[in-house]
Amino acid sequence: MNPTDLAFFSALEQARLIRSGEISPLELTQVYLDRIARHNDRLGAYITVAEERAISTAKQQTDHWHQADRAELPPFFGVPMPIKDLAPVAGLPCLRGLAALRDRIAEYTPAHIQAIEGAGFNLLGKTSTSELGSMPFTEPMGLPTARNPWNLDYTPGGSSGGAAAAVAAGLAPLAHGSDGGGSVRGPAGCCGLVGFKPSRGRISQAPEGEHLMGLATPGPLARTVRDAAALLDVMSGYVVGDPYWLPNPDTSFLEQIEHELPPLTIAVATEIPNWPVHPDCQAAVQQTAKHFEQLGHHLGVGCPDFSGLEEPFQKIFAGAIAATGVPPEALSPINRWLMEQAGTAAELWQAIAQLRFISRQIVGFFSDCDILLLPTYAHPIIKVGQWSSHSPEAAFKAVTEWVMPCPPFNATGQPAISLPAGFDSHGLPMSVQLVGKPGADAQVLQLAAQLEQLKGWTQHRPPEPVS
Repeated sequence: MNPTDLAFFSALEQARLIRSGEISPLELTQVYLDRIARHNDRLGAYITVAEERAISTAKQQTDHWHQADRAELPPFFGVPMPIKDLAPVAGLPCLRGLAALRDRIAEYTPAHIQAIEGAGFNLLGKTSTSELGSMPFTEPMGLPTARNPWNLDYTPGGSSGGAAAAVAAGLAPLAHGSDGGGSVRGPAGCCGLVGFKPSRGRISQAPEGEHLMGLATPGPLARTVRDAAALLDVMSGYVVGDPYWLPNPDTSFLEQIEHELPPLTIAVATEIPNWPVHPDCQAAVQQTAKHFEQLGHHLGVGCPDFSGLEEPFQKIFAGAIAATGVPPEALSPINRWLMEQAGTAAELWQAIAQLRFISRQIVGFFSDCDILLLPTYAHPIIKVGQWSSHSPEAAFKAVTEWVMPCPPFNATGQPAISLPAGFDSHGLPMSVQLVGKPGADAQVLQLAAQLEQLKGWTQHRPPEPVS
């Protein structure tokens, strides 16, 4: 079996190969460690490679694999994957994009990552993130920059940029990410992947309570919708004391995406009120709408008005950065500037109230449709360092204009998925976003799987070797 081809197999297929005895956990883990050793210096996908831990786990799994009834193994037994470095994993460094935290070793593992390990995954290490996860590019000050496998001059997005780069380049079959304003969907879109932001409360963040006033949630990045659904099944679940929670469905998300999908009403948004959208992004939405029409869905035109969200988002992100207690001198200029915008506790509560008021209006739009189709980001992928010469205020304005299609659904807590939509004239991935009604994660995944089957984007991968 060709190791390069094996690295790009889906996680579900890799799990099947292990259960069938065609490959051992140690052999599969070594495939990825070899690829990381060859390509990570150029990509900056991993900030920590847990080689010794991964090999030790793979050896233990392989010993068990030789002796056990393989049909009884956990669903992803022996399949390697990484964790985004905003989340702690006991015994591994957790830098959160801060060079000052190089030597900090995490003391606990959150419940949803324990569930990942319980499903049999072998943790390869920690993927790079933007500083404190605040930016849609992964260029943390004093740490390696993450680059896009399709063209190293461009960003893989952020803040789950390292995770997206790793999966796109075949340094992992799928990856853990988190999304507080598009941080799973944006990187997936930049790297030609599937990125799913589940409904608020779908995945527990225990032992912590909430992230960014409920804006942020963990989520999967993968090459296929089936892998994303399967990882969502693993990560989902309530832990006593969670401030937000949803019951697990009676049928797994992976099973549900195989069900026949009735015709849906889809609102198509090539334009966003009061925000500019690049013609290439509009074209990607229009082409996807034609596919949905071909599949028998009912199309309309429209988009909620997101006006007024940018100010409360800025206040909440600024307050979150200030609350870390990180000295300003340890931060990049844009995060230092954001910290200065934090304001008072009263202003923060006013921002939260404004956010929730606008969120109600956005959710109200979905009374007339099942799904909203719109761009993932408002213009194509930016180059590495493209806004580095801007003033912090100008850079933040540029960031806001680029990512604006994503944050509204962190505010509302709705499920949203980023999907590949071809390539632009530079050979870089384009993407679109599907947003569902609150709690309708399964329906979003079903529609995404239907589109994937029609378009066949899983055949695409960056040139080998990465260059």
